[in-house]
Amino acid sequence: MKRLLVIGIGAGNPDYITMQAVKALNRVDVFFLMDKGQSKDKLIDLRREICERYITDRTYRFAEAHSPERERGDVDYNVSVDDLNRAKQQTFERLINDELSDGQCGGFLVWGDPALYDSTIRILQAILASGRCAFEFEVIPGITSVQALAAQHKVPLNTIGRSIEITTGRRLAAGQVSDTDSLVVMLDAEDSYHQVADQETEIYWGAYLGTPDEILIHGKLNDVADEIERVRKAARVEHGWIMDTYLLRKP
Repeated sequence: MKRLLVIGIGAGNPDYITMQAVKALNRVDVFFLMDKGQSKDKLIDLRREICERYITDRTYRFAEAHSPERERGDVDYNVSVDDLNRAKQQTFERLINDELSDGQCGGFLVWGDPALYDSTIRILQAILASGRCAFEFEVIPGITSVQALAAQHKVPLNTIGRSIEITTGRRLAAGQVSDTDSLVVMLDAEDSYHQVADQETEIYWGAYLGTPDEILIHGKLNDVADEIERVRKAARVEHGWIMDTYLLRKP
């Protein structure tokens, strides 16, 4: 039987790797790497660095494939995500069937944690349900950008006795969030913090968390929102992409 490990590798700092993840890395024969284009080469390089740093006395190799991209623009979001996951499923099936022998262990190195805004677990379950590929898989949790953000700003995520909500920039912009005191926002492509009605709300913002390119900004929205937007635009020009997360806290 083929075995797969879905390993959370943290939010960008190789030191975020847990001991459980290190042990898992040392069980893998083939690591599957999804190439997302030249602008995301640093993400592939980090995965290779993690393997070089933590794998000892074991032979392993990488199997790379082009990562399908979601159709953007004026399209139905849910439909575009479904199409993307179907394309990824086909790619994953091919890698598992062609690159992994019976009795071997394959590894997917997932940014952050596999359970938070990542499709790998869902896709593997769909493959098993299709019956076209047989394997067993395990999930190893990782440190997310949410945890790294709070640690770097030296703040707790929640206030005493109150709840938090984790959502996306798309839902924040659409007003589809609760009235919680602490709101964590991920995957914001449109500077949705500008949509917050109370501009006295505090924002703890961070990009490229845990990496040498890390940027941190904190303050009230009416003081720092424009600065964050300028920094995000500059970062996109410099790196070709941006990966940021922020915490909004009511006054």
